[in-house]
Amino acid sequence: MSEDVSQIPVAIVGGGPVGMMLALFLDRLGVRSVLFNSAAATRWHPKGSTEGSRTMEHFRRLGIAGEIRKLGLPADHPTDVAYFTRFATYELARLRMPSAADVARQVAAAPATDQVPEPIHRANQMHVERFLFEHASRRPNITMRFGWRVEDFTEDAAGVTLSAIREQGGACERWRAQYLVGCDGGRSLVRRKLGIGYQGEPGIEQRYLGGRMFSTYVRAPNLYRDVLKPRRAWQYWAVNPEIRSLLISVNGDDEFLLRTQARVPDKPPEDEAVADVMRRCVGAETKLTIIAHEPWTAGMALVAGKFGAGRVWLAGDAVHLFTPTGGFGMNTGIDDADNLAWKLAAMVQGWGGARLLATYESERQPIALRNTHAARQLTVNIGETAVDPQIEEDSTQGAAARLKAGAMLAGFGEQFASLGVQLGARYDGSPIVAGDGAPPADSFENYTPTGVPGGRAPHIWLDGGRGTGDSLYDRLGAGFTLLRLGGKAADTAGIAAAAARRAIPLGVLDVESAAARELYQRDLVLIRPDQYVAWRGNRPPEDADRLLAQMVGV
Repeated sequence: MSEDVSQIPVAIVGGGPVGMMLALFLDRLGVRSVLFNSAAATRWHPKGSTEGSRTMEHFRRLGIAGEIRKLGLPADHPTDVAYFTRFATYELARLRMPSAADVARQVAAAPATDQVPEPIHRANQMHVERFLFEHASRRPNITMRFGWRVEDFTEDAAGVTLSAIREQGGACERWRAQYLVGCDGGRSLVRRKLGIGYQGEPGIEQRYLGGRMFSTYVRAPNLYRDVLKPRRAWQYWAVNPEIRSLLISVNGDDEFLLRTQARVPDKPPEDEAVADVMRRCVGAETKLTIIAHEPWTAGMALVAGKFGAGRVWLAGDAVHLFTPTGGFGMNTGIDDADNLAWKLAAMVQGWGGARLLATYESERQPIALRNTHAARQLTVNIGETAVDPQIEEDSTQGAAARLKAGAMLAGFGEQFASLGVQLGARYDGSPIVAGDGAPPADSFENYTPTGVPGGRAPHIWLDGGRGTGDSLYDRLGAGFTLLRLGGKAADTAGIAAAAARRAIPLGVLDVESAAARELYQRDLVLIRPDQYVAWRGNRPPEDADRLLAQMVGV
């Protein structure tokens, strides 16, 4: 190989939150990567505002959850979802949700077996992306190539060679990587070059939340003072016979994201038309500055037919496209990165087997199908909500209509409390999971902790504290962790020796808590690097070498 080709274990195309988190996961595992992104910096336009509980657990593992929680709405700002006929008139229903300060108090008072050490957080994705960009730029194992466009790549049996061009100035670089991952979004160059297409539902046509939509970044300096201050929320829905739109608070003051339906499907939005929608949602004149628009499609539920193969893989929007309803898209993509990172590390470091990377698709594709379906169904539910034409009348009939609509809207809480989607993804039947017992029924709304292999390791607080270092997750190693539960000194020498022979990173953690033993229902539990239960038993495995070989895809 000529000297002008830079060598790297993993090349990542696409510097959104999924690409950056993949690089950060690899960094924690001691694997170097280069991260290419055609834009020189993260885009400053509001996107989703939901960091799910599992995503916050990932941030905790990287040591940045506390900093992420400082982003977004002010600490005392409620994260309620409120429904109005118009923002200045009747309130129909309110789904009450805690402020960041409330969340901190709830965690501090949580019981030892509480399953949500990192509750959901509401910070706009643009703020989170900017933080991840700055954090990744300081990490020793990450080479940042923002402002560089990957033009092409070729794969062979030993690796991938790719060429990149600097957007400003046209400088060229060639890189040689052992593996390439496309995190480059819905128009993914990597996916298209692999010849992989999407399958599923491209959108949904309905009167509200249907077809082509726009997210408009607006500044309304007087809206809080004049209308919203006594009825603060995170999301404000306008629901009346004339219009139905959503306003999301970005900073708890003067910045908002307004979601509207396109008047003409194939044309860009007109500022005046969007401003008119805003005025009709408020129900009064309000000073408004439109900063920018971004199109999207309601009801989209697309999943790639394959997630990659060989030396080239895909993650995030490159393999699944969501309707924004539910806030599942970025979070599902970060879970992709978590699953893929340790498997890439295993291959780069020499302890992964030939079948390991194939389990990335077999484990994650069913979750993509599950989560896109959940988001689409929420879109259908909201879009089909009927509104009585008398709902805005100051009359007995109007009051009755508002009461009926409020009762119906109050039932939409599952969209915002979807803990089953966030924490309940399972890999049952995976060839690198040793099945043992029946898993709980899948639920979008509810999460049931279980030690049955194939699911997220049940959480427990240790030693009475609720801070950094007190969570079971804080004590799991970067590689595999073997838990010895209930104070029983089970013999782990055999499995430790087998791991050493195969160079598989393995730590042993004693957890004496009886509550932990009750959660896992076994004395010994093997936790994967992604905090999923791989195996459990009341005695050491009869053939430890064979078990570990299975766990790493040999």
